[in-house]
Amino acid sequence: MESDSQPPSYSDDQPPQRIANILGMAIAVLTLTLPLLAIVRYSQNNINVSPQTLYELSEYE
Repeated sequence: MESDSQPPSYSDDQPPQRIANILGMAIAVLTLTLPLLAIVRYSQNNINVSPQTLYELSEYE
């Protein structure tokens, strides 16, 4: 092996690190926010508040 030979470059085989970081961050943000947005969006229309009935307590007869 010659001392002045350079090691092989692996840059063609691997995707750029910056693109992978941005893609991973985008996936993480979507994974965390989309379920919350779906819950907020669809839970507002389905809330049915029924009036509470009051029961009077009476002693045993």
